[in-house]
Amino acid sequence: MIGKQIRMERIINRNTGKSVIVPMDHGVTVGPIAGLIDMRDAVSKMVAGGANAVLMHKGVPRFCHRGEGKDVGLIIHLSAGTSMSPDPNAKELICTVEEALKMGADGVSIHINLGAETDREMLRQLGMVGEQCYEWQMPLIAMMYTRGPKISNEYDLDRIKHAARVAAELGADIVKVSYTGTSEGFAEVVQGSHIPVVIAGGEKMDSDEHIFEMVYGALQAGAAGISIGRNAFQHKKPTKMVEALSKMVHEKYTVEQATKILNG
Repeated sequence: MIGKQIRMERIINRNTGKSVIVPMDHGVTVGPIAGLIDMRDAVSKMVAGGANAVLMHKGVPRFCHRGEGKDVGLIIHLSAGTSMSPDPNAKELICTVEEALKMGADGVSIHINLGAETDREMLRQLGMVGEQCYEWQMPLIAMMYTRGPKISNEYDLDRIKHAARVAAELGADIVKVSYTGTSEGFAEVVQGSHIPVVIAGGEKMDSDEHIFEMVYGALQAGAAGISIGRNAFQHKKPTKMVEALSKMVHEKYTVEQATKILNG
């Protein structure tokens, strides 16, 4: 498993065992939103702040490869759906592990919506991709959400715990889930997953303090890092925001210390 171990160390800090991942795959879902118009510039700002890896679709590296500056881990997203779809919760595979390898990827990710009407198909995709990742020694990040007709609260602790465990049992190496709201509750998610857990950033927040409090709570619960997109690249100080988040993840900065970094 040395190939997977080497690639994992390109997306997770080998000294802290934690990671700051910036998802930048929003263009397929909702189009060229603010912060992601110029992808080369956007990636450069995230790297300058200290991001360990960026996550994007297979076509994007062709027009955002910088050719200069510090290196950053590359995660290629394998599944997609658009906001124009009759069922936005349905995700289809649009890339293979082999394609991602040809693009120079250090890892791949897949999006699963448990509770969606097509979740059985997405689970099949997760199992299949997991097998391919084992064959090619490629780290697999499973983005696990609970969304669909039966889901009244996608942040429900028991459902998040279930989603994280599904990722682990079907072969993921890292699982990304929503924060459940309390450090005590999220500790149960971490304990039951058996693989590194990173939290999703979710919708753009109005308060920097709320972002920092969420990250601090997750880290206190044992999270292995964060996967925050819009609250990073759409921030008025994107590089400073990533720097502050990186200090929290890797150097155990408090909310107050992170705020000083952002405002300094």
